[in-house]
Amino acid sequence: MWVIYALLSAFFAALTSILAKVGIENINSNLATAIRTVVVLIMAWGIVLINGSISQISNITQKSWLFLVLSGIATGLSWLFYYKALQIGEASKVVPIDKFSVVITMILAFVILKEAASVKTVIGGIFITIGTFIMIL
Repeated sequence: MWVIYALLSAFFAALTSILAKVGIENINSNLATAIRTVVVLIMAWGIVLINGSISQISNITQKSWLFLVLSGIATGLSWLFYYKALQIGEASKVVPIDKFSVVITMILAFVILKEAASVKTVIGGIFITIGTFIMIL
């Protein structure tokens, strides 16, 4: 089931890029990011309220709060830089660089999370890197 969710995520991420490129025309990229963030905030809290998981908020540990807040800061910075790059660059070049985060995530997972680095994973990361450079050059 996780594969279906991942494919849906990829589809909506692609759609997000195209919609954002059209939407940020002639407006400040930071303002555009703020508007998008409000929409995401309302949608996320709406889902939490609808499915009843709000009651689990008291079970969140201090460690989880810390890392969720740090993740939120990283997401915000990512979105701000992404929207600025998308506003001034071509989507067909900005998006592959943004998706290079896959390779960076793999490296961080090996180093920080101590996940196993298989030959298949390393070769895949090399191909993603090569593909990224081919697309942007």
